[in-house]
Amino acid sequence: MIIVEPTTNLKYFASIPIEIHKNDPFFVPQLINEEVKLIDSQNNPFYKNAEIKLFVAYKNNKVAGRIAAIINKRHNEVHKDRIGFFGFFESINDFDVVKNLFEEVESFLKSKGLEYIRGPMNPSMNETCGILIKGFFQEPVFMMPYNQKYYSELLEKYGFKKDKDLYAFYTTITNKPNNLDKLERYVQKKYKITTRNFSRKHFDRDIKIIHHLYSEAWKDNWGFVPPTLEEFQYGTDDFKNLIPEELVIIAEKNGVPCGFSALVPDFNQVLKSLNGKITPLNALKALYFMKKIDSYRLITLGILPKCRKMGVDVLLYIKSFEVVEKRNGKGGESSWTLEDNDAINKPIMKMNAEHYKTYRIYGKPL
Repeated sequence: MIIVEPTTNLKYFASIPIEIHKNDPFFVPQLINEEVKLIDSQNNPFYKNAEIKLFVAYKNNKVAGRIAAIINKRHNEVHKDRIGFFGFFESINDFDVVKNLFEEVESFLKSKGLEYIRGPMNPSMNETCGILIKGFFQEPVFMMPYNQKYYSELLEKYGFKKDKDLYAFYTTITNKPNNLDKLERYVQKKYKITTRNFSRKHFDRDIKIIHHLYSEAWKDNWGFVPPTLEEFQYGTDDFKNLIPEELVIIAEKNGVPCGFSALVPDFNQVLKSLNGKITPLNALKALYFMKKIDSYRLITLGILPKCRKMGVDVLLYIKSFEVVEKRNGKGGESSWTLEDNDAINKPIMKMNAEHYKTYRIYGKPL
């Protein structure tokens, strides 16, 4: 017997993936308190312009799945859509569980006058999104989703079709191109591009700069809705003391910011041993594994439209290589990119990167 019930217990909802994936060697539990922040409609500024409703599925009195119905009002204003979203989707390998979860979500979205459903968004494209459809052979990197292969099979059986694919690339330090020094000098000399590190001393100033660059660089991308400054600050506040200044690079043309890139250590190498919580007992374990992190994620890169085709992207990739190598890293993932964003994908491939994972955003009419 399958029952789906709404819930307002955020910690319980956030802990469900640990139960669903407890026997999967590649699953990495995220910190429950951090996951709660994504669904906390009372404190997360995203929900000043959005709604969320949480559902949990039970089969034979055991938890079997979860899902969130999300209404992103700013998305529909920006894109002139009538789309509702689903997110935070997890399920055992059981079509009836999936069917019951989506029937609840669709009923809620239709009651709000929406005509289409898309996802997963957790809760938007500015956070984690997509279903893994290629690359089931290893653990995910930090802030990238993970699921088993049956997820896409069950969604497609229910009637979902591809809306857009997202790519993840992997690059090793040992496989970097040989001509990077020459390229760096060429770009800097011809286009007068310089780079600097993020300044923790001027944190608020640089956060505002990066927010502007991010919003302008991505504004024409499929499905993108620029976060408000308040949303952006909420999402980056936790990184203030975790991310070294050298991992965030700001490019400037004649002293004016024109692009940026941000690397994060693959904290999943630490989180996989914490089971979703930092306790006094495992805090020392966390500190130990923090020192062992040897892989990174290029989590975002953006260039102002007027400064593209000046090699800014190449320069940011080069600087990212340099900082990872300096920190004795072995390489890292660049993710995610839109499948048809050749302006980003081609330069990444020129860095000898391998397209090794694909994630899919699904949609269907309501």
